[in-house]
Amino acid sequence: MSKPRRIKRRVDGVLLLDKPEGASSNQVLQKVRWLYQAEKAGHTGVLDPLATGLLPLCFGEATKFAQRWLDADKAYRATVQLGATTTTGDREGEVLQTWPVTVDEAALRAVLPQFLGPQMQVPPLYSALKHQGRPLYEYARAGQEIERAARAIHIYALELQSCSFPQFVLDVRCSKGTYIRTLAEDMGKALGCGAHLAGLRRTETGGFSLDQAVTVEELEAMDPAQRDELLLPVDRLLGDLPQLQLSANDAGRLTHGQAVRHDGQPGQQRVYGPEGRFLGLGEIRLDGMLYPSRMMGGANEPKLSAAE
Repeated sequence: MSKPRRIKRRVDGVLLLDKPEGASSNQVLQKVRWLYQAEKAGHTGVLDPLATGLLPLCFGEATKFAQRWLDADKAYRATVQLGATTTTGDREGEVLQTWPVTVDEAALRAVLPQFLGPQMQVPPLYSALKHQGRPLYEYARAGQEIERAARAIHIYALELQSCSFPQFVLDVRCSKGTYIRTLAEDMGKALGCGAHLAGLRRTETGGFSLDQAVTVEELEAMDPAQRDELLLPVDRLLGDLPQLQLSANDAGRLTHGQAVRHDGQPGQQRVYGPEGRFLGLGEIRLDGMLYPSRMMGGANEPKLSAAE
């Protein structure tokens, strides 16, 4: 006798998850989606299986706004192993070459400033970046070397937390698109002894912090109501944008695809209707009109009055 199908439900919101080591971001997402019985879910930026830490998960209408968090600045705590390079740039790869480690803390601190600020970085071959429709790691596993163009990144801060050579621990604050594995390798080159990433933990992304996150084990121990209480409202994904309050009539027009006049500052805005209900993302343009950009659907959508 077949098991009854698990009924999915509409869930809207953001969950701050502390991703465990050894699982892919998608594996963790599907596990948590199952716990919530959610119809729709997505994450806001991949963490490698080796990495742990902050992984915001978006449910339902929140998935419409996840792209802004893919582009957000991030912070990590990285453990770097000196004295060896690997095929993947981290401890999961095969060792390519080894060196004796003779550097001290003073030498390490001396090279850190050269990695600060805007720079160009070549993405690792073992990455999910696409080439002709296939992720680069598929070519790497097949032994094919694919040329990768350097990309502009920005390292905002590097703070040495501890040294226990041949390892050291570093806090990194950086722009989107920064590969900490590549940063570790480049530091090893600068020190003349090679290096790879031994551990990585994401501590911040787009204004969210790891100390707000929950583990999968903690979620599993909760009842459904407790899990729902952990969900942040959808508009927390847009907390850095200015806020607009609209009348019932203007809210109805905007959610039905019509622009409305507004004299605010041009740019993207968080838009709210009557009683503070979040409507979505709008944009004031130079013509003095507010245009719908990405709006909430379903129960959050106001109705147009009969007069309209």
